[in-house]
Amino acid sequence: MIRKTTLYLTHCIVFLSLLLFSEANLHAQISSISPQQVSFERICAGDIVDGVKFNEYSVTFTYLNFPADVVFEAQLSDEFGDFTNPTATTTLDRIQVTATQQTIKFAVPTNLKGSDNYSLRIISNKNVESQNVKNFSGNTTFSAYYMAYVNSFFINNKDQNATICSGGNLTLSVYNPTPEVPDSSPANSSNLKYKWYKDDVLIPGQSASSVIVNSTGVYYAEIDYGFCTSENISSNRVTVTSSSSGSAVTITSSLGNPFCPNGTGTVLTATSGNSYVWKKDGVLIPGVNTRTYSADASGIYTVEVDFGGCIATGSIDLKVNGFSASIDVADEYVLAEGETLNVSLTTDATSPTIQWYLNDNAIVGANSTSYLVSIRGNYKVVISQASGCVATREFNFKIKAPAGPTTVIPNIVSLKSNPYWNIPDEYKTNTTKIIILSSNGEVMFDDVGSNYDPELNSFIKDFKNVNPVYYYVIQSDTGEKKGSITVIK
Repeated sequence: MIRKTTLYLTHCIVFLSLLLFSEANLHAQISSISPQQVSFERICAGDIVDGVKFNEYSVTFTYLNFPADVVFEAQLSDEFGDFTNPTATTTLDRIQVTATQQTIKFAVPTNLKGSDNYSLRIISNKNVESQNVKNFSGNTTFSAYYMAYVNSFFINNKDQNATICSGGNLTLSVYNPTPEVPDSSPANSSNLKYKWYKDDVLIPGQSASSVIVNSTGVYYAEIDYGFCTSENISSNRVTVTSSSSGSAVTITSSLGNPFCPNGTGTVLTATSGNSYVWKKDGVLIPGVNTRTYSADASGIYTVEVDFGGCIATGSIDLKVNGFSASIDVADEYVLAEGETLNVSLTTDATSPTIQWYLNDNAIVGANSTSYLVSIRGNYKVVISQASGCVATREFNFKIKAPAGPTTVIPNIVSLKSNPYWNIPDEYKTNTTKIIILSSNGEVMFDDVGSNYDPELNSFIKDFKNVNPVYYYVIQSDTGEKKGSITVIK
């Protein structure tokens, strides 16, 4: 009986030893990730370093009991510190420090929803993750922002002053003159939030790119990057004043007054308000409701500005410091067969350069203030002043045939009376094709489009005693015409 009891106790001790050894061995095989404290206090990505936007952060950690094919990633929480829907980071590099220690370099998304409540941890493809990483101050919660815009900016169309009416309001907005250029204004980044200040005191609850103000004071905005916010990323300051009956409205001309009418003209800018109505010489300019208007002609320009409850009007007598010119022909003139028309210019330009055109082709030698029109077509004359205010003016007019049948194509042309072969207007389209052949079948002229009235010298190469005969083919939308042309002196 004693022997059996001893044997039983021996079996129990062996079983218990095996159990304890297995449990100890099980604990020894548990995988673990232990991150080190990082060297950064917060993530402020997007700042310019050596001309390039900075976005690189490192975290070092040790790990135990992982197979050789393990892959680690740095994982960022959502903006509330929750890992249920984490923020994906981009791994830039993995550096193996020792057999059980690794450093991961990572970048945050450029559309990161910035906040001061992010957390960071290390995860693996073996469903094991670390505790949250501590920042430089020992906290597991820190700020993380991607600063999409890192320069100063403007509000209120760059104007330093604005006016509101008593009891009215005014909207101050981030200035965005070129929305097609992403880095030209923070307003092009929809993910950004703002802080608005009045007299250096934060206006609570205002985070959009514009703010409605209803009291006087000095206003400005900052981009809200939390603890990454910098005073350098703020706007100009706008002084808002009040008027009970509207403010005096002024209009400025970007090219001065008088101005030289080059390019698109001068930009007229009114005093800042809520809405604008522009007029020229008392006539409403349709479709213009912005603070600025590009003017290319002289006149009296007025603008009604709504300051939010009261309206005031300003005006400018805009003068042109160029030259004036006029022409004594209507936009269209009917020229009878055999008739000529003398067209004259009047201009006060200094030493002007003048060039007359027919169907967009410069007329050789036509450089005076008058031109004798003898054939039909589309005419243009360009006057240029090269000294003082460099400017150019242009007049266009059309010489038409009389109403009635116009299908008669001239088959006799004279070099002396008319240097062009003038075809009927109905053939003068951009798709008309004219082919002229010599009596030997040689192609002397072949053109499509605006060269409606070929110059005779362009296809008459040899004029002897015998009047040469040429053959033509006119192909147009109305059909094809063929015939001959006899040239006489």
